[in-house]
Amino acid sequence: MSIQTIGIIGAGTMGNGIAQACAVAGLNAVVQDVSEAALERALKTVSGSLDRSVRKGTLTEADKDTVMSRIKTSTSADSLAGTDLIIEAATENEAIKIKILQNVDAIASPGTIIATNTSSISITRLAAATGRHDRFVGMHFFNPVPVMALVEIIRGLRTSEATVEAVADLARKLGKTPIGVKNSAGFVVNRILCPMINEAVFALQEGLASAEEIDAGMRLGCNHPIGPLALCDLVGLDVQLAVMEVLYSNFNDSKYRPAPLLREMVDAGMLGRKTGRGFYTYDK
Repeated sequence: MSIQTIGIIGAGTMGNGIAQACAVAGLNAVVQDVSEAALERALKTVSGSLDRSVRKGTLTEADKDTVMSRIKTSTSADSLAGTDLIIEAATENEAIKIKILQNVDAIASPGTIIATNTSSISITRLAAATGRHDRFVGMHFFNPVPVMALVEIIRGLRTSEATVEAVADLARKLGKTPIGVKNSAGFVVNRILCPMINEAVFALQEGLASAEEIDAGMRLGCNHPIGPLALCDLVGLDVQLAVMEVLYSNFNDSKYRPAPLLREMVDAGMLGRKTGRGFYTYDK
């Protein structure tokens, strides 16, 4: 099938990044969120990102205007009715996602594919919230979406081959490299990455080194482009905690136990860049 118009549920960091990637690739994006303020912030974020491209000379002002014109926003879920693909990019909470998916399944056209951007939750279980197991798939983008080149394509137990091929083709159209992943908690990247970040939090909690020293150790000693604690701030401490909780509950293995410091910082509202404070302090 030809995917030309993509509906995106959630106007947060991932949602606005996916919208930008789609619009830059010449596709139409409809971003739906219950919060008008969130939608306004999303458009402002995309505009600011494109402005940086204009300053670098990789985009003209006319190009920017064209890209922005391809992104529509709405607080009504009904706005997603005519889309070819709907990507759920809400918060990493299974109950919230199931409620959203049940609602959008009733609105979407029968042939519409529904994808979830979950970073850890079972695709088969989320698909069960809809009446379209064969046209439901995981499409996990990485933050920041306009920059990161990978998309994990996760099939549920009953996801059709045609659905997998359609979203993989879309990922390539967006300039991404898709990798096929089986449905298992955390998939591939977060199954490996999040426990490493969690161990860095344990190291900080135990006073082995400062946040700056831990990050320098991994950057300079392992050639990582960014340290694990700075990366956690970028991803969001709440997202990191949510993934670790999914891993811990699914595998029942103590190696996935979330660091107590991580949980306490989330409880304190220190979620990283998006709140201005995490392991480091940021200007909001």
